[in-house]
Amino acid sequence: MKASVLQENFSKSLSLASRFINTRTQLPVLGNILLVAKKTRLLVSSTNLEVSVACSIGASVEKEGEITVPGRTITDLVINLPAEKITLEVEKEQLKIHTPTFESTLSGMNASDFPPVPNSVSKDGAIVLPKESFLNALSQVIFAASIDETRPILTGVLFVFQKDQLILVATDGFRLSQKKIQIRLKAKEERMVLPKSVLGELSRIVEDEEILLSVNKKENQVLFGTHGVVLSSRVLEGEFPDYEKIIPKAGGTKILTDKEEFLRAVKLSSVFAREAANIVKINLGKDFLDVSAESSTSGSQKTRVDARVEGETKLEIAFNYRFLEEFLHAVKAEEINMELSGPSSPGVFKDPTDPAFLHLIMPVRVQG
Repeated sequence: MKASVLQENFSKSLSLASRFINTRTQLPVLGNILLVAKKTRLLVSSTNLEVSVACSIGASVEKEGEITVPGRTITDLVINLPAEKITLEVEKEQLKIHTPTFESTLSGMNASDFPPVPNSVSKDGAIVLPKESFLNALSQVIFAASIDETRPILTGVLFVFQKDQLILVATDGFRLSQKKIQIRLKAKEERMVLPKSVLGELSRIVEDEEILLSVNKKENQVLFGTHGVVLSSRVLEGEFPDYEKIIPKAGGTKILTDKEEFLRAVKLSSVFAREAANIVKINLGKDFLDVSAESSTSGSQKTRVDARVEGETKLEIAFNYRFLEEFLHAVKAEEINMELSGPSSPGVFKDPTDPAFLHLIMPVRVQG
């Protein structure tokens, strides 16, 4: 193999591929990055057997070939090189890297030992996702997915493909976030749960205005394709909670308040809530709500926020302040809606300018 590439392109592809190598494994090749020079392209690939990525960049290929080399090593070298042409040359199982002012030799492994990595997404049968609305929707639900690996299905985001719409849902058992977006769907309805980890990478790689999504049921795999990059992931197995049953059908007391004022009140309460299991209390009044927190060791505070309240005002409810903060950061509007039914019923939180977005937070039971 002998090929030349631009440092800027090679560095970018290696930085992405290095995120998916696995150095803590009994398979040393998974700590490597696969380089394949063919025709006018260099393919840069990596996998940890759950998530894979393949990046295609332009190259001047003098001799086709392939090799795998330690991912961290080649990435650390290339990102520190100046922006100029890099020549890659393979002799036996060694990769020679050189520029006009630099040369290095890396010990590699035979490419035949590397697991297969998907490197293309066919437009036939693929679902087209609009970049802006899809990535925005992801940002409004992904934070609600669990980080607890004891229930793997909750560490993912549920995709529900229906006629002309995609519903995204995530829950960790304490809160739930749902967002609907419009898409063009030719295929039949689908449901699948994809890992939070791989979805979080999409915003880093997407440059096109559209993302192609393809499902490989035989391999239990989903592919995302965009601008020379293919990101593939396993589909999580298991039964996702029946989220529709969790969403309250009837609203309780309805509250409309300023987002920034409410966020400020939550942050002030968090100073003491951090020492009291993260609990903040909300008490309703005729035209206000009080946000308070108390620590047995350091003190207490209460902040009053103007609000429009419709319904029962004799209500006190407690929430984890971190959950409130994360919801508020996901809202783009200047105001928020809340629907509270009681101290043991989930609070319903909405963006008044976005009826396609819904968030639930389970209250915290407090004594007294």
